[in-house]
Amino acid sequence: MKRASYVVNKKDGVQCQLCPHFCFLKEGQTGICRTRKNIDGSVFSLAYGNPCAVHVDPIEKKPLNHFLPASLSLSISTAGCNLRCRNCQNWQISQKGPEEVPNFRLMPDEVVALAKKEDCQSIAYTYTDPIVYYEYTLDSAKLAREAGIKNVIVSAGYIEEAPLREWCQYIDAANIDLKSFSDELYRKLNGAALEPVLRTLKVLREEGVWLEITNLVVPGWTDDLAMIKKMCQWLSEEGFQDVPLHFSRFSPNHKLEEAEATPVEVLDQARQIAEESGLRYVYIGNVWGHPAEHTYCPFCQKKLIDRMGYRINENHIKDGKCEYCNNIVAGVWF
Repeated sequence: MKRASYVVNKKDGVQCQLCPHFCFLKEGQTGICRTRKNIDGSVFSLAYGNPCAVHVDPIEKKPLNHFLPASLSLSISTAGCNLRCRNCQNWQISQKGPEEVPNFRLMPDEVVALAKKEDCQSIAYTYTDPIVYYEYTLDSAKLAREAGIKNVIVSAGYIEEAPLREWCQYIDAANIDLKSFSDELYRKLNGAALEPVLRTLKVLREEGVWLEITNLVVPGWTDDLAMIKKMCQWLSEEGFQDVPLHFSRFSPNHKLEEAEATPVEVLDQARQIAEESGLRYVYIGNVWGHPAEHTYCPFCQKKLIDRMGYRINENHIKDGKCEYCNNIVAGVWF
């Protein structure tokens, strides 16, 4: 355990101010995230140094298509999450507390040493939401930065601005799940709200963190094309035209086991809407072999990166530019 940050003492307990839930914790209580607990009047992170998942992944799995392609990322996660997504695909660990799952003991210095040993160019805090093991990611990211290793977060972005800006001093890239563009849907499907996530996107851009966005298209929930158009227009109008957007195919899971998988034609329609809204790099995920898993130059339309799932077959981006027309391709390429 480690004493948690972003906590304020109140008359009858303490309030966590890490995320917009602002959990008020009396003695012995744990927050919505299941990882922050009031013990003798102080809040401690139960997730510090005890990940339940440690893997070496291709960076494309995050997904990050414009950040150090074909590199490896040491991916770690603890149990817990501050959302309650009905469609969660990692619910076995996200909807559990650290004491409910098998864990590894892996302190921040050991995380960095393992990344070096496995020849990983980055460490990804992923699978569940790294917001709920904030102190662990922050300490690990500081040491990784000193060692020349990049840091990546894969998150729903449901975090308050102050801790986010502190995080950004050590985070190099992020993929944020923009669950939908409806506050009502966020509350029903995810147990959260929309506006804090939109703020997170803006802060990450302001702080210079490389950003990509994933939108999981869930049939009957987030597949409304009018809503998708509204989302894409907002992204374009707010200056996110060069931020890669991944429309990801849903597979039945957790509390939505009876739902159908996303029809590919719906994903194609969503991609068309995004491109017509001015977004330059739009991908379709979880459909291996689809033409939209490749990277194309937005200027000359040539295929620049040929992918098959997480494997890269060809890369025609040289020094951050299109090999054919010499225009700059947004991303972190080396």
